[in-house]
Amino acid sequence: MQEMIRAVAGRLRGAARVTVLTGAGVSAASGVPTFRGSNGLWRTFRAIDLATPEAFMRDPRLVWEWYGWRRECVSSCAPNAAHAVLAGWTLQHDGWRIITQNVDDLHQRAGSRGVIPLHGSLWELACWNECAAPPATWRDERVPLPESPPRCPSCGGLARPAVVWFGEALAPAVVAQAIDAAACDIFLTVGTSSVVYPAARLVDTARAHGAFVVEINPEATPASATVDVSIRVAAERVLPAIDRELYGRPC
Repeated sequence: MQEMIRAVAGRLRGAARVTVLTGAGVSAASGVPTFRGSNGLWRTFRAIDLATPEAFMRDPRLVWEWYGWRRECVSSCAPNAAHAVLAGWTLQHDGWRIITQNVDDLHQRAGSRGVIPLHGSLWELACWNECAAPPATWRDERVPLPESPPRCPSCGGLARPAVVWFGEALAPAVVAQAIDAAACDIFLTVGTSSVVYPAARLVDTARAHGAFVVEINPEATPASATVDVSIRVAAERVLPAIDRELYGRPC
């Protein structure tokens, strides 16, 4: 592994544009549930049973009970070593960016700047009726929320989590930002299963622009065979090791 870390650090050392795509594996060490695999159930429900517009239409109270529990879980979590390293990189290099599939905001809490949140944020709400009154989304970090389901402050209708649910399209402006960021010198895909689209397609976008692509994930993914380097170790171990190789400093 050390040879691969040195090789990645050597590439990073001379790179002007670096983009890191992060997934649930980056936040796992902070205690954030991943909702995938054998431990991915909440009560008797899978995420795909609840994170859909259809589920919200059927039972908004149940969906908000789940999101209330998720918000409570995340509120007690702190950024881990992987978040800290990435925050330091974005602060030190103007052209180094983070695209995240996570909705926990731990990158932002760690101090990262310019984060592109593909799937929104647990801490933002939106009007279910899409009423025209601004703002389109609003932030509410109270745990628990004083009313569940919460209401839109403008029209009084139901509010929903301002996240992208299964079956929904990503915001075009966010997709455009991500595609622009993928036109880089080095692209790191970290802690993601590479099965959720369109995020998984960003590896191909980066390669099409000539990027050196690195995967950091404990398990093999559909992207593993296409990347230049695949390090199958958890992000909270690998990223600090790369950072030490780059700067000779502890994390």
